[in-house]
Amino acid sequence: MTQRSLSKGPSIPTFVRTGRALCLSALAAATMALGLTGTARAEFPNYPITAQQKATAQQVAQAGVPLSELAPNAPDSYTVKRGDTLWAISSLFLKSPWRWPELWGMNLQQIRNPHLIFPGQYLYLDKSNGRARLRVGEPVGGVNGTTKLSPRVREGSLYDAIATVPLHLLEPYFNEAVIFDNSEELLQAPRVVATQEGRVLLSRGETAYVRGELGGRREWRLFRTPKPLRDPSTQEVLGFEAQYVGTMSLVREGLEGTGADGNPAIIPSTFTVSSIRQEAGVGDRLAPVPPREFDNLVPHAPNKDMGGQIVSIYGEALTAGQNQIVVLNRGSQDGMERGHVMALWRDGKVMRDAVSGDRAVIKLPDERHGLLFVFRVFNRMSYALILSAQDPVKAGDRFTQP
Repeated sequence: MTQRSLSKGPSIPTFVRTGRALCLSALAAATMALGLTGTARAEFPNYPITAQQKATAQQVAQAGVPLSELAPNAPDSYTVKRGDTLWAISSLFLKSPWRWPELWGMNLQQIRNPHLIFPGQYLYLDKSNGRARLRVGEPVGGVNGTTKLSPRVREGSLYDAIATVPLHLLEPYFNEAVIFDNSEELLQAPRVVATQEGRVLLSRGETAYVRGELGGRREWRLFRTPKPLRDPSTQEVLGFEAQYVGTMSLVREGLEGTGADGNPAIIPSTFTVSSIRQEAGVGDRLAPVPPREFDNLVPHAPNKDMGGQIVSIYGEALTAGQNQIVVLNRGSQDGMERGHVMALWRDGKVMRDAVSGDRAVIKLPDERHGLLFVFRVFNRMSYALILSAQDPVKAGDRFTQP
């Protein structure tokens, strides 16, 4: 019997080692689901549960998960700690982490919203009749195996609830990583036309002057000339990736019209450089800051066969590894969704049979060696985080549904 805890806490009573089921009072369950007494659920970030995920959970909740679907070293108990993710916890209990709805469905009554699991909570596996169910709450002890349960208030914020995946790795790319369907889309965007005191390059806090339609927006990203991204197999241009420079904030909107003398009167808009990744300059183009897209970033497998190739590695690297970003040659028009988990494959080596007289050319089987997590989807391409990889990942590598 094993117990895993990534934070120090009280020991698990003897009854856990007997495999007896746990109970959680209705009020404690409600406290767990709400997270903070008197706090409205609306204050928590919008992490919706899809109909498919809920249906899976409800189906599993009726009978539990077969013991054969548990990870080989699945613990009998685990204490949630700050910094955990549902992905990481699912990988402890299940062979396939993206099947987290089944982990939730093991005890649907207690884990009503899988996005509201907090540090300090205990998770237990109840194994009986060849099935497994996950339970949440305090172990039962005391005299004759009973204890008095009383309401308790959770101190803290709903934002203390653990995330589904490590969002801190992805957050910068929601602003920085962008693909345009065509090069004209960025070339026609507002552009920096001058700098304060004629500076060649701009740093944070300095002033830039911009021409173009702003549409009332105040916060903008700054990009340099986009580069074409081609399909590794067909060489077709799928889109254009622009080089991220930084962000700018509107100080004063300009005017374009006709002066009293009948000549054009153009006053560019005034901007301040808010943040910088590399020095900005005249000719750089502006694009609106997109809304946060953290909702529904829930790992799940595609509901149909899907495969493709890696177009490029984000940045200047030639190969990538765990926690780096890659561009995929599949997008929304192909059925790709945010949250999709894809399997990485290593091409089998082509070689000659050295032990046979014919010296025939043979190709070794392709081998699966990692996982991708799709977090931004465009029309024909997507960005994905490398969750795991045994070998360096490069452009042209193949991916499929897991």
